[in-house]
Amino acid sequence: MRDVEVKVEHVTRVEGHGNILLNAKNGKVHKVQWQVSEAPRFFEAMVVGRDYHQLSHITSRICGICSIGHSLASLKATESAMGVDISDQTLLLRKLALHAENAQSHILHVGYLVAPDLFGVGSVFPLVATHRDAVLTIVRLHRLANEMSDLLCGRTTHPITLEVGGFTKIPTEEELTDLKARLKSDIETTRALAGILLANVDKLPRFARETEYIGLTSDDEYALYDGLVGSTDTGRHEVRDYRSIVNEYIVPQSTAKYAKHVRDSYMVGALARFNLNSQQLTPLAKEIASQFALSAPCYNPFMNSIAQLVEVAHGIEDSITIIDKLLGMGLREEKNEVEVKAGRGIGAVEVPRGILFHDYTIDGNGKCVKANCVIPTNQNHANIQRDMEVFAPTLLDKGKEEIELDLEMLVRAYDPCISCSAHCLKVEFR
Repeated sequence: MRDVEVKVEHVTRVEGHGNILLNAKNGKVHKVQWQVSEAPRFFEAMVVGRDYHQLSHITSRICGICSIGHSLASLKATESAMGVDISDQTLLLRKLALHAENAQSHILHVGYLVAPDLFGVGSVFPLVATHRDAVLTIVRLHRLANEMSDLLCGRTTHPITLEVGGFTKIPTEEELTDLKARLKSDIETTRALAGILLANVDKLPRFARETEYIGLTSDDEYALYDGLVGSTDTGRHEVRDYRSIVNEYIVPQSTAKYAKHVRDSYMVGALARFNLNSQQLTPLAKEIASQFALSAPCYNPFMNSIAQLVEVAHGIEDSITIIDKLLGMGLREEKNEVEVKAGRGIGAVEVPRGILFHDYTIDGNGKCVKANCVIPTNQNHANIQRDMEVFAPTLLDKGKEEIELDLEMLVRAYDPCISCSAHCLKVEFR
């Protein structure tokens, strides 16, 4: 019976700093722990006292990867608080922006962070020499997503064209027509990337643990921008009831909060969305899911990366449909006139790593007086921990390096944005 001690400080190829600790004696796991060691960040406090039109620009800085999603959640919360309605054109352009960001992040994760595990190397750089075509495919898709974000949001990260009520600048019909042509051409690029991953998918561990999956859901579409809060355990809930779903709590080993609903953990992200909404996917997305035998419900967290690829395919086809709608309506410049009103509003959108909530209370002068942000990664921390507790005992007959790799791959499968989730500070007065 083996003794194993694993301590991985700062898991590689994830955003932020997180540690893995495993102690096993006589073939039995005594301790396995997912630790978040980053210093806290206090964005909810930063926005208090700020004018309503500043909130989305401040909170976009929570994350350099999900900055568009944070801006949109912030705008939705602000608009809900002050009773601001948006036009159909703004709604469609915001959905396009969300597709752009999801593609940006998903390709970054699948192509640069997960692919090295599938090819058995430590980073993407060795693949430039050994799998040049694969790297060029990844770069092409990532570039399209970046430039789509530039077009819709003014720049790749931290958008400057999104504002309360609408946009400060919108694309021209010519620019959208060109974008549509590029999206169409990259349908085959997406198929090519799927083929590359499919040839190496056997490197993903065959592990499954049933859990609860939570995300936006809708009868009308694959819910990313709007919808009810769906749970595979309890059905649908109103967004305004989010605090009864995301029951946040503190654990000693983490500067980020954990969350639970009816079980002691749940999962958010691409796999959760797939499990809730797979029937609403576009034909290309369903085609790619079937190639990987991905069907709902799927309880293997390692398949989250494949669900991300499926969402990239969905985003490309749905973006083409949205552009056709916009061109059919005829683009027009809109005045975004906002009347300041007091109120409380909650915005929920699906960002790459899962469902994101922003909750603001705004006073009669348009100042934010209270804020709460619930980040997807901190909703996933407890589920990562529970997966480790079940997964680690199955690894003890492997070598130490293999155990480390498998546990790191488990964390990477969640695509955690660890820095964004570190919002907790526990102060003990004596």
